[in-house]
Amino acid sequence: MLQRRSLFALPVAALLGGCGFKLRGKQNYAFETIAVTPEKGAAVASELSRYLGDMVRPVAPAAGGVPPEVIVDILGETREKVIVALNASGQVREYQLRIKVRFRMRTSQGQDLIEPTDILQERDVSFNESAVLAKEAEEALLYRDMQSDIVQQLLRRIAAVKSLNP
Repeated sequence: MLQRRSLFALPVAALLGGCGFKLRGKQNYAFETIAVTPEKGAAVASELSRYLGDMVRPVAPAAGGVPPEVIVDILGETREKVIVALNASGQVREYQLRIKVRFRMRTSQGQDLIEPTDILQERDVSFNESAVLAKEAEEALLYRDMQSDIVQQLLRRIAAVKSLNP
């Protein structure tokens, strides 16, 4: 039985390797240190800082400290809940949840590496007035999922910057 599994796994591994499939590895950045603003409070900025870990430095370092090489400014983060559909009696049947994040990336000298850019995530969610608490929990989960998607997109865009001298 074990030999059958290994005989099956070997061709599958060869096919995946042959088609160019590769697990996403650690991101390589063109910089060693980064600052994320706003430093406190904003959900996307906090999650981005958590992903970047030890690379994150304060925008204004203590006396004698070295400023970060690049700064990612989260210029705006808005969350919306828009009614999409109503039933015949005028009750809400479906919402659309949206998160829009505007950001830019610049050097500590102020040179733009990524011009101000918007990232938008949307999710549709049905509504049922008999399950309000469950729908509120679903809404919170969807907002969290959209936020994580935006942070992953930000990380990929930051990693795409190959040189600090555009």
